[in-house]
Amino acid sequence: MIRAIAFDMDDTLLNDERQITPFTVSVLRRAAEKGVLVIPASGRAKASMAGFVEQIGCAAAFVACNGAEVYGPAGDLWHQELLSAEDARRCAAFARDAGCYAQCYYGAHFYYAGPAEWARSYASASLLTGEDVKELPSFIDRPTPKVLLMAEPERVAELLPLARAQFADVAAVSCSKPYFLEMNPLRATKGNALAYLARRWGLCPEEFMTFGDSLNDLSMLTWAGTGVAMANAREDVKRQVGRVCGSNQEDGVARYIEALLL
Repeated sequence: MIRAIAFDMDDTLLNDERQITPFTVSVLRRAAEKGVLVIPASGRAKASMAGFVEQIGCAAAFVACNGAEVYGPAGDLWHQELLSAEDARRCAAFARDAGCYAQCYYGAHFYYAGPAEWARSYASASLLTGEDVKELPSFIDRPTPKVLLMAEPERVAELLPLARAQFADVAAVSCSKPYFLEMNPLRATKGNALAYLARRWGLCPEEFMTFGDSLNDLSMLTWAGTGVAMANAREDVKRQVGRVCGSNQEDGVARYIEALLL
């Protein structure tokens, strides 16, 4: 019995135009009408998810910043994990020393240091506004849910194992896109966020179905009783998960849910 469905947003529920199709919305609402709990779970910040959550219209909760924040359906904060100011400064210094763009998050804004073209691209995709603070480690003076680095995919691939080794004691390091390197609090993963919701609702992992495409989704894909990778997912993610549905361009999530549950 599947009682809860969680899904990543970018490259999973959203198509390449960053849209949710009417068909996908209709399937999610039909599932909710049958009593299934619908949970968007993204690396995006709350403000960047809000429009999509409203469009879906049936979310029982939603997970932001890769699991650092869990919100109720009305947007009230249920659970939060934060990088301490000291640890966030360490992450930002890692980016600076590697010659990479980086940003942190406070409220509905991001604050960055590095080439402005990365900030413009992120602002366009996320619908958030950013501010250039020139020197990010010096700017960070309070806890934050995430530090995000951006670089060419080859550079991110080089930095990923280095960051995981250097911050193994304080941060969960992952990638949601080939050009993103994301540093969250150590317990801030999508899998841990769903485990929190399971405890809150009295559910077990076997009652969850999850969908995703990248490294930041692996924790929830492997935690849930039924984890499903997208056809467009990273090959290493598909190998670890086993089950594969259609791509984000084919309403893969919705068609899998419709066939299996509806």
